[in-house]
Amino acid sequence: MDEKSDMGNAIGPAAFSDGKPGAELKPKIAFTDLREWIAEAKKLGEVREVKGLSWQSDIGAATEVVMHEENAPCVIFEEIPGTLKGSKVLVNFFGGERQKMTLGFPPNLSKLELSEAFRVHYMADLNRIPPRYVNDGPVFENAITGKDIDVTIFPAPKWHEGDGGRYIGTGSFNVTRDPDEGWINCGTYRVMIHDKNTVGFYISPGKHGRIQRDKYEARREPMPVAIVVGCDPMSLLMASSEVPYGVCEYDVIGGIRGAPVDVVKAPITGLPVPANAEIVIEGFVEPGNVKPEGPFGEWMGYYGSDVRQEPVMDIKAIYHRNDPILLGCAPQRPPDEIARYRALTRSAIVRENITKAGVPDVVAAWAHEIGTARLLLGIAIKQRYPGHAMQAGHVAAMCHSGAYAGRYVIVTDDDIDVSNLEELIWAMLTRSDPATSIDIIHNAWSTPLDPRIEPERKAKGDFTNSRAIIDACRPWHWRDKFPKVNAPSPQAARLARQRFGYLLK
Repeated sequence: MDEKSDMGNAIGPAAFSDGKPGAELKPKIAFTDLREWIAEAKKLGEVREVKGLSWQSDIGAATEVVMHEENAPCVIFEEIPGTLKGSKVLVNFFGGERQKMTLGFPPNLSKLELSEAFRVHYMADLNRIPPRYVNDGPVFENAITGKDIDVTIFPAPKWHEGDGGRYIGTGSFNVTRDPDEGWINCGTYRVMIHDKNTVGFYISPGKHGRIQRDKYEARREPMPVAIVVGCDPMSLLMASSEVPYGVCEYDVIGGIRGAPVDVVKAPITGLPVPANAEIVIEGFVEPGNVKPEGPFGEWMGYYGSDVRQEPVMDIKAIYHRNDPILLGCAPQRPPDEIARYRALTRSAIVRENITKAGVPDVVAAWAHEIGTARLLLGIAIKQRYPGHAMQAGHVAAMCHSGAYAGRYVIVTDDDIDVSNLEELIWAMLTRSDPATSIDIIHNAWSTPLDPRIEPERKAKGDFTNSRAIIDACRPWHWRDKFPKVNAPSPQAARLARQRFGYLLK
């Protein structure tokens, strides 16, 4: 997406390619639903349409090929045998120039600049505009109820060879309401088809949707759920990001767009769903109603949770647009599409979390794709006092966006581009000392999907892990005596690229 940065490249909010600080950019989201997004992606020449592949194995195999390549096109699978006529599956929305278009920014930004622009404009103040309730929408072009309910008509693929079934929910989000506090949560959780009128979904402990579900279970009350399959990509990005507890994702999406999200009340549950969604499935999760769910190839690149008893939703109605489009974001072994979009959004949110915790001079943060934007965080600071690096690292590891399922946090000086994996590891290898530069945090928040938690601990419900905080800054007390880097200054490096870049072609 962007050319490889040089050692010592200047980074931070003022280092945009066009020389403008982030505040001077004027983002614009050019779409409000998935179909408008497709039209914008087609303008970029980044959409491929493929006909006749099967949901049983072909679509999953093809998705595996394209999702690992950052500049691969978006692919729309059409005319899928044995599924609803006109229905489609779209994969790999977050690649190429589509990444900047999806976030509403110009194409000349590097990935670190794009993340910083996202932070400055969308996350720093967390502008919120509540959704607007409307009476109707395209999602109600078709309604399926009663004995006609059949969720298997949609082209939900078997994404991985070893999956236990078809997963209609990967690029989707579940809409739920807190039974005590009344606020609406939109969260992305995997959704497996059991049969024509039941689906199951897994939610890791501690996630907002899981907290709400546990409250209904404790009350012995059915939980109303609406599953949105085929939303616009910005909505998916927010539904899969760490929005603060008690804040509705619709409000944040409205703040990003600068206009409210149009929602309609689902007729049976009363939950708000996007009026222009492609498919909405609504129903109830009855207390104690469970079925075996999984296995599913998850975002760490493993079958981490095997098969387990998980709650089941009884489908009461399905609504869909004509020729509905299922948005698929199946996790693969990283780096993949999920890693790309989570890296950009989570990096911005982590940096904002650290700054709001009072840590000064945080220059950059990057949640690395190889760790699916969770397992490896790089933090760059301008050192101001002894202990500054460890302070930044511990806050990054335990803040809301960094706490779940992390592994390693590497804190570097501000001359390192922490989004560049080679630079980050180089700094760690040359500026840290294994005996004195590493802190360990024990009993941290992880997940049943974590492949490194022993089966015996998982069986007891112990889903904790440890974290390593690595100080890869020049040691504070003799930082002025640390050897100089043998790389050109940022200005000299840019001039050299301009003069001699042709040698690389």
